[in-house]
Amino acid sequence: MGSLKIENVKKAFGPVEVLKGIDLQVNDGEFVVFVGPSGCGKSTLLRVIAGLEDSTSGRVLIDGADVSVTPPAKRGIAMVFQTYALYPHLTVKNNMALGLKQAGTPTAEIERRIKIASAMLSLEPYLERRPAELSGGQRQRVAIGRAVVREPKLFLFDEPLSNLDAALRVNTRLEIAQLHRRLKATMIYVTHDQVEAMTLADKIVVLNAGRIEQIGSPMELYNAPANEFVAGFIGSPKMNFIDGARLGETAKTVGVRPEHLTVDANSGAWKGTVVHAEHLGADTNVYLDCEKAGLITVRIFGVYNAEPGATLYVTPDAAKTYRFGADGKVLR
Repeated sequence: MGSLKIENVKKAFGPVEVLKGIDLQVNDGEFVVFVGPSGCGKSTLLRVIAGLEDSTSGRVLIDGADVSVTPPAKRGIAMVFQTYALYPHLTVKNNMALGLKQAGTPTAEIERRIKIASAMLSLEPYLERRPAELSGGQRQRVAIGRAVVREPKLFLFDEPLSNLDAALRVNTRLEIAQLHRRLKATMIYVTHDQVEAMTLADKIVVLNAGRIEQIGSPMELYNAPANEFVAGFIGSPKMNFIDGARLGETAKTVGVRPEHLTVDANSGAWKGTVVHAEHLGADTNVYLDCEKAGLITVRIFGVYNAEPGATLYVTPDAAKTYRFGADGKVLR
């Protein structure tokens, strides 16, 4: 079991309130991702769950038990940090075993757990190496393995892929997703990268300025954002936002995703001039300065030749166009 409930958690550092009343239910076995811009409170919330920070008020419950004042070591959690936090003088095997030894776990049980975890993470060839002899991706796998051997109620990941290059991020992301399926464990993962959130999560929690903006599955947030902030944060390239007055709309803001615009060389709803084109192979992002809509991004699948200065016309998909009121909330 590994359920988590957060009840009206607030956290202030002096006069600065970082968490402004967080309520959240995480079910046993869920993979939940906290996502949001820098300073939104996601890492602070994770540290409150771990017990590394005390909340100013509110409660944290794990499997129904209030652990708000329980020390981190007794909460049944294991945390994977961005910086790996490995002991440089210990081998991979001893890094993974250290916490279990300190807890008094029998040697045979330690060996059993390390064998299972190292097989899951393809670490068997590296068990006698020290961290300095490993790549960044291998070190992060060791940090994950150290968490796995503890068999915790909750796995907590604090931006674990930030120090890896692009290729390693993709590979390690896949390994974490596979690990979740194998262990069927409850995982809470913090990132500022919405692509990580979309590809890993069962449920995404979007945070902004210490508050939860929306909770839902990746596709719920993509297809039905609650407000302008969520609509702009989820999706890459980000949603285009256009002043409704420019389009003769009563809505304060009109939003349309780059992939929901069709391009034509001769006619369309909005006439624009190509400012720049990004050729990514699988698709092409074209930046257009439109007479009605201003500067917008259009995502075209496949290769598309668009020269700067050329004229193009775009038409939004009416069924996938969003309208937001003055308060930023989506208009149904």
